[in-house]
Amino acid sequence: MIGNALLLALRQIFRNPLRSMLTVLGIVIGVAAVITMVTVGNGATQQVRDQIASLGSDTLMIRPGQRMGPGQSIGAPSFKEADAEAISQQIAGIRAVAPSRSNSTVVVANGKNWLTTVVGSTNSYFDVNNLTLKEGRFFEPAEVRAGSAVCVIGQTLQKELFDNQSVLGKLVRIKGFSCQVVGLLDAKGQSGFGQDKDDIVIIPLNTFQRRLSGNVRVPLITVAIEPQSDIERVKEGVRLLLRERRSLSSGDADNFNVLDTSELIETISKTSQVMTMLLGAVAAVSLLVGGIGIMNIMLVSVTERTREIGVRLAIGAMEREVLLQFLIESIMLACLGGLIGIVLALVASIALTSYMQVPFVFSPAINLLAFGFAAFIGVLFGYFPARRAAKLDPIEAVRHE
Repeated sequence: MIGNALLLALRQIFRNPLRSMLTVLGIVIGVAAVITMVTVGNGATQQVRDQIASLGSDTLMIRPGQRMGPGQSIGAPSFKEADAEAISQQIAGIRAVAPSRSNSTVVVANGKNWLTTVVGSTNSYFDVNNLTLKEGRFFEPAEVRAGSAVCVIGQTLQKELFDNQSVLGKLVRIKGFSCQVVGLLDAKGQSGFGQDKDDIVIIPLNTFQRRLSGNVRVPLITVAIEPQSDIERVKEGVRLLLRERRSLSSGDADNFNVLDTSELIETISKTSQVMTMLLGAVAAVSLLVGGIGIMNIMLVSVTERTREIGVRLAIGAMEREVLLQFLIESIMLACLGGLIGIVLALVASIALTSYMQVPFVFSPAINLLAFGFAAFIGVLFGYFPARRAAKLDPIEAVRHE
């Protein structure tokens, strides 16, 4: 019985191929959109995780405010360079501590302008961020203490301002002062947030404070921990030390946050997953629209084939056989749309991840889920037309013109 129903369904689908393809178009778009959105979202999440993990699992990020995020440090006192020095000297098991401050600023060199990120920090910044030199040198200790006008730049600056020529000894003007380029960083590529990590100018922290910010506030301290050290012990030690330095009593809440990279990865991953789910849910609406299209065409098909249905019922076909025939036809249309959607999504995902330079993360689960949902749509929206066909009065159906 089922085999016969399958043959009848296939015959009907291929009898009107154009109408069948237009019928499943909504399912194709829905399945392709859901899989593509989730795949690209998973790739972006993976890239963020990889970029943060590249800092190492032994890194702490300390910011003012009780939570990490934009606007969370409002009202909380910033750090000072002395806080970073105290952490380095008084907490055991720490490899490097880098106080830093950054700002987006237009720099000028060689008659060209370029908007870039200017970071003020110490030589420890290169260590904790795994930055290496292609040529030149880092800052001399005397330059860091004196706030000298020297800088290390990324390769994007070399390309945009110096046409990939040698940059050592050249001058770069940052707002109202010029600094001498003493080093060029190795290429790092894009971060997980889509930012160009080579689009950067690093100057001594004292230089930044005197010439750009006009104050000694430090909004970020990054701590690199020795591999053999207990990260939780170091984290707690840093927290207690900062509470003491910020004169917090036992009843006061921390007005700063100490976040290790594993927590940062988890936080960002959860946010990315929520966004991916929202995008997938929006795309899934297309599946419902496709289901409505299938139901509409199946109702038309029932009307067109009323006489045929009447003849089958009159010569002894059971109601459940007619129901099964139309239900299988609806499911096959939905599954056909699902298969085409999966292939289309695979092509689109590979193209988009390549264009966006994020990893292609194939997820069998979302492909199976999308295909299963498409089949469910076929059952859900095909049942009513199939039941209507099965309930036709054979005599009235045979008389139908």
